[in-house]
Amino acid sequence: MCTDDGLGAVLTADRALLQWRAVRALGDRGLAEHAVQETFLRAWRSCGQFDADKGAVRTWLLAIERNVLIDMLRARVARPGDSGWDDICDVAESQHACPDFSEGLVARVLVAQLLAVLPAAQRAAVREVILHDRAYREVAHDLGVPVGTVKTRVHYALQSLRKLSQRT
Repeated sequence: MCTDDGLGAVLTADRALLQWRAVRALGDRGLAEHAVQETFLRAWRSCGQFDADKGAVRTWLLAIERNVLIDMLRARVARPGDSGWDDICDVAESQHACPDFSEGLVARVLVAQLLAVLPAAQRAAVREVILHDRAYREVAHDLGVPVGTVKTRVHYALQSLRKLSQRT
């Protein structure tokens, strides 16, 4: 992770997931891109603190991204009036325009199709851990299985989804 090659591998493997979660949380592609960049910047700066015995790189990145998203949302709430005149005009004009739901609809359909391919146990684990952003321990408790089982299901599900998405 702390090398150019390591960072490149992590970017290739996890950027799409981080981008998807950021867009979902922030509702804005530009802010989402900023959140993903901030996530990788924080990961790069603290890569020496990463401990593989505590979890996977993806889990670590998701935790960093969660903190970045919380920081961004808190900043937005703390300073709701920090907008320039141009921003206000843009918002006023867009309120009367019809929003384009097609992009979000296509993404939801694609996710639903990919999830439908997974076995039921893996699909349930991914839905709860990734889509609902719940802790492995909570999901394991709800499903009545060990935490390691949930982690394994998510791992193999994401591996399968990655292979499927590379084929298309």
